[in-house]
Amino acid sequence: MEKQIVIIGAGASGLLACKYALNIGLNPIVFEAEDRIGGVWSHTLESTRLQNTKEIFQFSDFPWPPSITDTYPTHTQVMEYFESYAQHFNLFPCIKFNSKVIGIDYVGVSVEEMESWALWGGTGKPFGTEAKWHVEVQDTKNGSIQVFHTEFVVLCVGQFSGLPNIPEFLPNKGPEVFKGKVMHSEDFSALNNSTAAELIKTKRVTIVGSHKTAADIAAECANANGVKYPCTMIQRNAHWFLPSDKLSGLLLGFLYFNRFSEFLVHKPGETFLLSFVATMLSPLRWGISKLIETYLRWNLPLKKYGMLPKISFLEDVSACQIAMLPDKFYDRVEEGSIIIKNSQILSFCEEGLIIDGENQPIETDVVIFATGFKGDEKLRNIFESPVFQNNIMGSPTSTVSLYRQIIHPRVPRLAIIGYNENFSNLGRSEIKSVWLSQFLDGNLELPSIRDMEKEANMWADHIKQVTGRYFRRACISNSSIWYTDQLCRDMGCNPRRKKGFLVDLFIPYAPTDYAGLTSK
Repeated sequence: MEKQIVIIGAGASGLLACKYALNIGLNPIVFEAEDRIGGVWSHTLESTRLQNTKEIFQFSDFPWPPSITDTYPTHTQVMEYFESYAQHFNLFPCIKFNSKVIGIDYVGVSVEEMESWALWGGTGKPFGTEAKWHVEVQDTKNGSIQVFHTEFVVLCVGQFSGLPNIPEFLPNKGPEVFKGKVMHSEDFSALNNSTAAELIKTKRVTIVGSHKTAADIAAECANANGVKYPCTMIQRNAHWFLPSDKLSGLLLGFLYFNRFSEFLVHKPGETFLLSFVATMLSPLRWGISKLIETYLRWNLPLKKYGMLPKISFLEDVSACQIAMLPDKFYDRVEEGSIIIKNSQILSFCEEGLIIDGENQPIETDVVIFATGFKGDEKLRNIFESPVFQNNIMGSPTSTVSLYRQIIHPRVPRLAIIGYNENFSNLGRSEIKSVWLSQFLDGNLELPSIRDMEKEANMWADHIKQVTGRYFRRACISNSSIWYTDQLCRDMGCNPRRKKGFLVDLFIPYAPTDYAGLTSK
């Protein structure tokens, strides 16, 4: 009997999960709600560039074409890269486009029986029982619904799309009293170029947000309208931005994302010796953070324009909050085509927005919320069972606890790829997909549910401690190599991927270091 597997989402993680499932002889079905691949990249502005250098953001066995010479490729180049990858590995026949998964339900076993299991799924194996996942899929063109049955589901839905995070307002203080247009950044980014350009042309645009998307939209509006119709960017909490130059990528790589940098931080499950070393080196960790802060203060007019963060660079990088500025961003601020304002509280009026400390409203025509997404709720809502919903996200203060950041101990025959955030999401999603393929092929064994929960909770506690109020982003950037080493050991691979002690210690790891992982 053929083993059945469904993959939900055709972003980078979904493409990788599909490719490695094909490698072990499975015939996966990939459901994608949009009419193209790319995931979150299919909902970004045309002017958006990679946050990572192309050496860090690439598939291990599919390099960027020589024609791409930019350090930070453009949106179009990234989408073409994804298309080429899917074409090269013949992934398109597996993908069903315009197919939105609106719910999944595990049928054939009672809740009481699942609660009695000592091993994941009852047997610890990915296949082989009568129970099935029922996957409810809606055709986004005609609205028809079809139910597919499968033994295993891989969720590749990501955090940064699908369920916008819109601030709540008091009665008569929200968008309903505003005479202009209000939208979320996802809706704006989904517009085609001409429609988006027409929307903001000769308009007073106000963007609510303080991160990469907000800065990108502000730059787009400034380029379109100049100083005659300036764009206002309202931020609640300023974050550290890096200039989009090669030096910034090198700084992050050599100071934060090599093996030596992880000796400076505490890691989940570390030995007493490693804990002692991290404690002793904490002054160095603090010094590196302050060095970068001084460099950025010196090179960017952060204080002048109210963009100096209140938190340290170390806190921001540990929570995956670091972003790259759009080209010539501060030139636009200097000339007055971008106006930066800071406010913890805002409300709508008929003419625009009212913020702290200003008596007059900000008169505007269009308000765009670049306020992120509720990725954990989106993940939770895909399950029809209240039991699984509670397992995934039990309370507002809990995070999604996954064994090896892939499998939930209490959700059988399901894996999640691409949920955790990292400085190099593509590379980590590939290694997770390799690990999952080895498990699906019977080459890995899972421990008991109790031991899986112990490991998952240990990492969840670590993430909450390191990332603070941003724990829902599930960032593991400061322990990324430590985490990848675990996956390598699970698969019987040498985690030391570079030749030479000093090279392995100080040179940042890239996806190409893990090429052909299971064949060695």
